[in-house]
Formats: sequence, structure tokens, C-alpha cells
Amino acid sequence: MAEGSKISKQKRIQDLKLNALLEVTKAINSNLSTAQLLDLYQEILENRLGVGKLILFHFDKEWTCILKYGMGDEFSNMIFEDELLAIHEIETITFSKGLLSKSFEIVIPVFHKKTPLAFVLLGDVNQDKLELSAAIKHLPYVQTLTNIIIVAIENKKLYKEHIERAEIKKELELAQNMQQMLFPQELPNTDAFQVAAKYLPHQQVGGDYYDFIQLNNHEFIFCIADVSGKGVAAALLMSNMQATLHSLINYTHNLKDIIIELNKRVIDNTKSEKFVSLFLAKLNTKSQQFSYINAGHNPPIFYYENKFRELNKGCTILGISENLAQIQVETFNYTSEFTLVCYTDGLTDTSNSENDSLSVDSLKDIIAKNDKSKPEFLNEALMFFAEEFKGENEFPDDIALLTLKVSDLNF
Repeated sequence: MAEGSKISKQKRIQDLKLNALLEVTKAINSNLSTAQLLDLYQEILENRLGVGKLILFHFDKEWTCILKYGMGDEFSNMIFEDELLAIHEIETITFSKGLLSKSFEIVIPVFHKKTPLAFVLLGDVNQDKLELSAAIKHLPYVQTLTNIIIVAIENKKLYKEHIERAEIKKELELAQNMQQMLFPQELPNTDAFQVAAKYLPHQQVGGDYYDFIQLNNHEFIFCIADVSGKGVAAALLMSNMQATLHSLINYTHNLKDIIIELNKRVIDNTKSEKFVSLFLAKLNTKSQQFSYINAGHNPPIFYYENKFRELNKGCTILGISENLAQIQVETFNYTSEFTLVCYTDGLTDTSNSENDSLSVDSLKDIIAKNDKSKPEFLNEALMFFAEEFKGENEFPDDIALLTLKVSDLNF
């Protein structure tokens, strides 16, 4: 009779375990929240298995207590004890340095391969329900149950992160499409006058900016700019620059006035926390006159009559000071064809495996060798050289190229 009672008790415990596992599996399949899963986990251990005191630590960037019960006020602020990390198997606690080790008897670690995911600390176990004092063999069941719960929580976290990444990706793709719309959709491309641009953002969106605006049949204003920083914040300031420039051109074509107003807008929008380097120019193909202001930008390369000229006159970078002192507007006339290459510092900051930066002289060599080529081909040649130069390195920043070629002075 005693033997039959023992077998009956064992069967009751096995049925309890199985039913609990089935209930947990059903809860996970029903997509219960993390809080609901932990409530179910506590109910099984506390009420059905008789575990009177429990703490569950879970690692999510740091070790955090995600469940506790059966303890007094001294456990209101739980601190994970690093000694637990040395435990890889179910065992009784032998160290006694902290509050946890002095208050609990059993540790159940939960690992994924060699990575610890959770630690369960048990105390005040009801011997009649789970018989822990008589048979340690039941503890692997608690470990299995905990593992299932923790994996479900991890999967929820990963799914949430996946959804968030997908949403961010979608928003960035939308921002990228909107940013592309801010760049000029058509550039002059005739036998007499050709313009080509290329933009390579370091991230999906960036802070480099170029524009080309036709004022009338023979006058054009164009620019290239670089907003400090990368990503969305730089892209937002870039879009504001674009809107401001187009608005100003409706009222004035004076380069100095435009620079002053752009500087004010940068300061108003960023409170001097971001800066903008800008090259702004005006070209008159009828009078063959070229005017520009360089506000702290990489000097564009002007190739004229087989000689190079760097356009570096102007003022300080925008966004530093409300008053731009000594703004220089350089104006000169040309009498033969020329090529102008404007670029942002992502190009010349590119480095190779030996930590050498791409030099302006290298750019000049490519421009001279391809002087008879169209601007679009010249841009591709410059980028091909940069790709070859950097090797396995990444480009350090956004890269923008705006290249002009005037080849017939009678158009």
C-alpha cells in the first residue's frame, strides 16, 4: 500500500509538471505579455510547487530583477551578486558575502550555449509538494520551465527590436527619398554647358548639400555645403538650408546678402551647436563673369587654361558668429573654356590602409587627365580613384561632388 501511495504521488507530481508546461506553452502561443507570462510562472512555482521565496534575474544590457516574491522590505532594491556568474549548474549556495546568498538556498542558472540569460534563486521550499530536500532531481524541471519563460521573453524582445528596426528603416528610406527630392532634378547638359553631381551619404541620409539654380537664360547660382555631423540631424539642417536659399533667391541675387542671411538662419536653428561650410557662386555665361564666396569650405578646383586655381576667398564657416566680418566676394572673368570641381571633405578625408589621406594633388591629376571628358564621367573617375585608394577602409563621411564644364563661349 505504501508503495502504491508513493507511485500515486509521483504520478501526481508528473501530471502537475506536464500540465504546467502545457499551460505555459499555450500562453506563449497566445502571445501573452511578458508581465502575464511572469504572473503565470510565479503562480506555478508558488502555489503548485510550493516555492515560498524566489528571485529571477534576467540579463538585458545589465542584470535586472524581473520577478520576486516572498520577501520583506530589505529586498526592495535588489542588487545582482557577481558570484552567481561562476555558477553553471544547479546547486546550493555556498558563498555568503551578500544578502542574496544569505537568504536563499538554491541557484538555478539558465544558459544559452555559454551565455548566461537568467538566474533563479529559491528559498523556503515546501518539501511536501516538490520534495526538494529529498530529491534534487526535480530542480531541472524548474530550470526547464524558467528556460522556456526566458526564451519567450527574449523572443518578444527580439521581435520588438525587429519591428522597431523595420520602422526606423522605413522612416529613413522615406527621409532618404525626401532628401533626394531636395537636390536639383535636372542639370544643364548641352554641348556648351554641362553640369553633373554625385552624392554618397555616409548613412541613409546625410548633411552634404549641393544646388544649382537657373536665374535666367545666362545666369546661374550654385553651391555646395557640408553640415557638421552625420545622419538625420545634419539632414534636417541641410533641408532647412535648401529652403532658405531658394527663398532668398526670390528677393536677391547678391551673394554677400545671401551668405549673411544663411548664417543667421544656421545660428537661429542650431544655437551655434552645428556649423555649415559653404561655397556659393554665381555664373554669368553672357558676360563671362564668375563670382563666389567660400565660407570655410574645401576650395573647389578651377581648371582654366591648363592651370589650377583654388577658390578660397570668402569668410568664416557659417554658424560660429552672428557677425561675419570681412566677407570677400571674388569676381573674375574667363575668356576660354574651364572645368570646376566642387567637393565636400568626405572625399579628401578618405584614408588608405597606411592612414594616408587622399590628396588634392591626386584630384588635380585626375581632372587634368580627363579635362576633355564630360562632368559626369569626371565625377565617376574621381569616385573610382577614391574607392581604389581607400581599399578595405570605409568612407569617413558623406561625399558630394558638383562639377561644371563650360566648353563653348558663344552659347
